[in-house]
Amino acid sequence: MAHVTINDVARASGTSKKTVSRVLNNEPNVRDSVRERVLSAVAELNYRRLTSARSLATNRSFMIGLLYDNLSPSYIMEVQAGVLEACEAQHYSMMVQPLVSTAPDFVGHVEDILSRHRPDGLILTPPITDHPQLLDHLRKNDLPFASIAPLHPKDCIGVMLHEREAAAAMVEHLVALGHHRIAHIIGDPKHGGGVWRLAGFRDGMKRAGLKENPAYMVQGRFSFESGVAAARQLLALKQRPTAIFAADDDMAVGAIWAASEAGVSVPGDISICGFDDTTIATQVWPPLTTIHQPVREMGRRATEELLLRVQGKGEARMVEVGYEMRIRASTAPAP
Repeated sequence: MAHVTINDVARASGTSKKTVSRVLNNEPNVRDSVRERVLSAVAELNYRRLTSARSLATNRSFMIGLLYDNLSPSYIMEVQAGVLEACEAQHYSMMVQPLVSTAPDFVGHVEDILSRHRPDGLILTPPITDHPQLLDHLRKNDLPFASIAPLHPKDCIGVMLHEREAAAAMVEHLVALGHHRIAHIIGDPKHGGGVWRLAGFRDGMKRAGLKENPAYMVQGRFSFESGVAAARQLLALKQRPTAIFAADDDMAVGAIWAASEAGVSVPGDISICGFDDTTIATQVWPPLTTIHQPVREMGRRATEELLLRVQGKGEARMVEVGYEMRIRASTAPAP
C-alpha cells in the first residue's frame, strides 16, 4: 500500500497543504469546520506523519529529552509517564537519559548526548534541575529547558510545589495524633525537595513547641536502602521515636521494612509516613500515610510549558501545583 502523504490529506479535505499542517500542529486561527474536515480526512486515510519529513521542513527533531539522576524508580516512572503524555499529545518523541550529576565530566557527557540526539528541549529533574554548570551551558547555547521542583525557580520555567508547607502539615498530623518524639529521615541535600522538606519538618516542630532532637535527625538519600539504614539507626536508640517522617516514600517504605525486621509494629509501636504518594505507597503494608505530590501531572505540566517555549505559541512560566494529605494505616495515635 502506497504511503499516504500530506498532499493526499489536503486533496481529500479540500484544503491546502499549509492548512493541513496548521491543523496537525494545533495552531490557532483555523475554522472549526475546516479543522473537522482535515481531521476526518486524516482518520479516513489513516495518515501518519513522518518525523523525518517534519524535521527537514522545520529544522527541529520533535524530540524532548528527560534527564534524571534519581535513586527513586517510582518517582522517575511517574515523571516519565507525565512527560510522555504531553509529548504524545503534540506529536513529539521522548528521550530518557539517566545520568550521574556528580561525575567530573557531567556537562561534557550531556553535550555529547545533545549533539547526537539534538532534542528541541530538555526536562530537568532534581538534582540536575539545580546543576549550575549545566544551566549555564544550556542558557549560553539557547537550548530551552523546563525544571521540575528547582531549588532556585527564579528565571526558570517548569513546575513546583510548596514542599515546605506540605512537610509542616505532615508534622502537624503526627502531633495531632499525640506524637512528641518525631524523627526525620532527611532527603538528599543536593535536591531542592530535601532542603524544603527538612525546613518544613522544622517549621512543624517549632509550631508545635517541640524541640528538635539531633539523634532523631538521620541523613537519607531518597532511596529504599537509605531508609532501611536510617530506620535501623533510629530503632536502635534507647529512647526510640514514636513516629518517623521520611522525606520520600521510598525511604518510608525502607523504614517500614526495618521495623518489621526488628519486630516493631507499624503503626502499633511506631508511626511511619512519607512524601510523594508514588505507587509504592499503596503497595506496601500497612499502606503509607504520605503527602500526595502529583508527580505525573508535574511531568506533564513541565513538558507543556517547555513546548510553549519551543514552539513560540505562548508565554511559558513556572507553574505551581497543590498537595494533598493521604492519611492511611501507617500512622496512628502515639503508644
